[in-house]
Amino acid sequence: MKTLITSTGDHLEAAFDKRFGRAAWFCVFDESTGETAFYQNENVNATGGAGTKAAEKVVELGVGKIISGDFGPKAKDLLNKFNIQMVIIEEEDLSVKEILERIKK
Repeated sequence: MKTLITSTGDHLEAAFDKRFGRAAWFCVFDESTGETAFYQNENVNATGGAGTKAAEKVVELGVGKIISGDFGPKAKDLLNKFNIQMVIIEEEDLSVKEILERIKK
């Protein structure tokens, strides 16, 4: 399964971004291969619908689970439609690497 983590940057030391649709980057971890890839969120500055557009990107990437801090109602509806699990982390000051270490345990 692929897991997406919302991120402020395009590297493992980047801070976890608690905003799903407005996160600058998406880190995708493929559990079957152990590979990690970063994708820039092209809709971070959209005037509206950023969460929905981000959810569409998630579907396109073949992600099964998303780790973020918040999901808007429209994004939730779309993600539920495609059976994508949403995990909310409310902790502050986590890096993408720290979250990946938790997943791998």
